[in-house]
Amino acid sequence: MQDLRCREYTLPLTRTLLMGVLNVTPDSFFDGGRFLEAGAAVAQARRLLEDGADIIDIGAESSRPGSDPVAEEEEWERLRRVLEALLGELKVPISVDTYKPGVADRALTMGAHMLNDITGLRDPGMIGVAARHKAAVVIMHMKGKPKMMYEEAHYGDVVSEVRDFLVAQACQAENAGIRDIVIDPGIGFAKTAQHSVEIIRRFREFTTLGYPVLAGPSRKSFLGHLTGAPVEDRLEGTLAAVTAVILRGARIVRVHDVKECKRVALVADAVRCA
Repeated sequence: MQDLRCREYTLPLTRTLLMGVLNVTPDSFFDGGRFLEAGAAVAQARRLLEDGADIIDIGAESSRPGSDPVAEEEEWERLRRVLEALLGELKVPISVDTYKPGVADRALTMGAHMLNDITGLRDPGMIGVAARHKAAVVIMHMKGKPKMMYEEAHYGDVVSEVRDFLVAQACQAENAGIRDIVIDPGIGFAKTAQHSVEIIRRFREFTTLGYPVLAGPSRKSFLGHLTGAPVEDRLEGTLAAVTAVILRGARIVRVHDVKECKRVALVADAVRCA
């Protein structure tokens, strides 16, 4: 696969794509509350674009471990104000990080281009929404729900189990007519630090499945476990993890620090393609 189609946009997969994280939430693990106000969110989206983001991923409900779910109307209201401001301005695809079909449907109707579902399209309604709107999807692996995700972090072979889930969900999406599918093994989601490191070490096993693979190691807790650094001091760990997944075949990296990761991707891609 040479390109990823996000409705009217076509992105090349011959280089690593940067998905910039924009959390319009009060409680996300790194930047919660900083971009909750629509004006601050719009300004941050512009900065992400200037720094080299190829996709802006907007989330209006925190998925950090232990977080509580948000009512659909509250999530949509947070998201709506930002989408209204950005869709007519930014000339890159906008992804919506949600697992609720109602939110997804309204966002795509408004003009969003991609759905990023941390539950991996387990709700059949999400598959129907994406198919109806002909949207690109990110299918991520996570067991359970964010509130109790670490209690679900039990595997025989984490890579094999995650692969099996992603293949099954991608097949369901394809059977429904969805053609632009990205898979994400869900680093840090219902996975211990050891599981996350194992996924990165064996990342090539995901790239053989026939779908572009996204990795989201940015500032995750496994980096804190490895380095002892708090979330605000995990840039170097993030850059090391991003380098590792790119060299093992990741085609998209979802990151908070776009400028720094863009430079890393340029070098890692040069080595990968040499």
